[in-house]
Amino acid sequence: MPVIGVSIAIPEPWGCELQRARLSYGDEQARGIPTHVTVLPPTEVDDAAMDGIHEHLLRSAASVAPFTLELRGTGTFRPVSPVVFIQVARGIPACEQLEATVRRGVLERDLSFTYHPHVTVAHGLPEDALEQAFVELADYHAQFTVGAFSLYVQGDDEVWRPIRRYPLGDASLAYVSCGS
Repeated sequence: MPVIGVSIAIPEPWGCELQRARLSYGDEQARGIPTHVTVLPPTEVDDAAMDGIHEHLLRSAASVAPFTLELRGTGTFRPVSPVVFIQVARGIPACEQLEATVRRGVLERDLSFTYHPHVTVAHGLPEDALEQAFVELADYHAQFTVGAFSLYVQGDDEVWRPIRRYPLGDASLAYVSCGS
């Protein structure tokens, strides 16, 4: 059974920048996990359900307008979980709306923790590496418009690959230039 996830990809240059930082702290998971904000965590699904999942995600995307996502500073789930992350400072309500909409119907599932949008930059590392990430990225800042989310599938090599992108609301209109 495939393992899927739904995420908001962090665009360039920030995506690679944060992935390089994650690797620099010794978090080798970054090699197989694109930089993202999770909407639906890893979820096993039946191959036969994929068409219904695509339809569900299309409807979910249409129900949320494009929004501004601002990342600022660090946070941590320590001591509960050995994770350091970049905080979502703007766009939390839209992320929560998207998560609630996606995690219904064919993708309804329980979560181990309350949903908290963030960008992981260190996970499962020794305390000194977690603290280094927490301190070094404390002044981190990025802001961009989220116009879509993607469905990812985890390969046998444990690499997460996007298989389909879902534009939000009328996101395709947001990229039309009046001067062209």
